[in-house]
Formats: sequence, C-alpha cells, structure tokens
Amino acid sequence: MKPLKFNPSVFFQLCFLLCYFFFCVLMLEITLQYIPWDTDVAFLRIKQDYIHLWYYELAFFIHVFSSFWILLAGFTQFSKKIRKKYPKLHQRMGWLYALLILVFAAPSGLVMGIYANGGFESQFAFCLLAVLWFYFTLEAILKIRKGNLSAHQKFMWRSFALTLSAITLRAWKYIIVFTFQPRPMDVYRIVAWLGWVLNLLLIEIYFFYKERQKKNFNLQSQS
Repeated sequence: MKPLKFNPSVFFQLCFLLCYFFFCVLMLEITLQYIPWDTDVAFLRIKQDYIHLWYYELAFFIHVFSSFWILLAGFTQFSKKIRKKYPKLHQRMGWLYALLILVFAAPSGLVMGIYANGGFESQFAFCLLAVLWFYFTLEAILKIRKGNLSAHQKFMWRSFALTLSAITLRAWKYIIVFTFQPRPMDVYRIVAWLGWVLNLLLIEIYFFYKERQKKNFNLQSQS
C-alpha cells in the first residue's frame, strides 16, 4: 500500500470548502432569525431609528433573504466539474445568481448602505460595494452574451469576490473584536472597507500573475 502524499492544493481547497460551508450555515442561521417577519431581533435592534421607513425595512429583508441563495448559486459557477459535466445547471445557476444580485441584493444593499452604521465612511463603503457588485455582475452577463468567455470569467470572479464580503466582513469583525476590542462604531468603519476591498485586491493580484505567466509562456514558446 502506497503512503498517502500531502497535496497542498487539495488541502487548501478542502479548508476553503469547510470554511465556506461553515459560513453558509451561519448565514442561514442569521436569515432564520427574521422568520417570521420580525423587526425587533438581532441586527435590527440597533436599527430602530430606520426600521419604521417602509423602504428600508423592505430593502433589509430582501437583502437578508436573498444573500444565502446567492452564496449557494455563486459557488456553483466556479466548479470545473459542474461546468463540464452539467453545463445546463451551470448556466441556470449563473442566471439565478445574476438575477438575485441585479434585481434584489445590489439595489437593496444600496438602500441599506445609505443608512449604514459608522457614519459617512461606512455609508460610502457599503454604497460603493453595492454599485460595484451590480456593475461587475452586469458586465459578466454582457461579456458572455458577446461570446467573450475570458472577460466573462474575470467579471464573475470580481462579482463573487464582492459576494464573499457577506462572509469576510463577519470574519474580520470577529477577528478585530477578539484581538483589539475597539469601539463598535470603529469596527463598522473598518470592516465596511476591509470586508470587500481586500477580496477584490486579491482577485486582481491573481489576474495579474495569471497574465504574467501567460506572457512568459508565450515568450518561451516563441524562443
């Protein structure tokens, strides 16, 4: 019997899947807190100054109830096995992912961003997040309809990087509170940016190195 070899790539993929699954379950638990329709529970307890506004209340519940499904639908878009073996499923889940963002999650996120905790810094960060999320997702659709697969994939990765802010924002919040114990409003101002800017930066760095590798390969092929 051959000894098992440690494969770093498989290990990190497994760790990512476990973390992703954990936070998806956490998002589901957060969502279930508001069922039946409850405006005096969890996060909404600190938003009583705004919850009486019908459009804020509607935006909040639309955003919360759509987030979990976006995470699930978005994850299927980056599985090579699903793309190759089940292309129809890939397409349908992709359309579901885009529809939920463009029609529900991004517009409602923009409304919520206007009333975000932490003042102008947080409000601007969340509003910018909503606008970019909408733009990247829309561009992904437009690119694939034009047959530009490479650009489509890049914009989908950018969109999903912002989708993951639902997870990374909460993760950074736990880390910052546990490590530094800052004031609550300071936490909001920090994670409002850190929760998605770092995700997007990492994706752009990944694209940069992929392009660099491609250019080096082409140069070696020509020499």
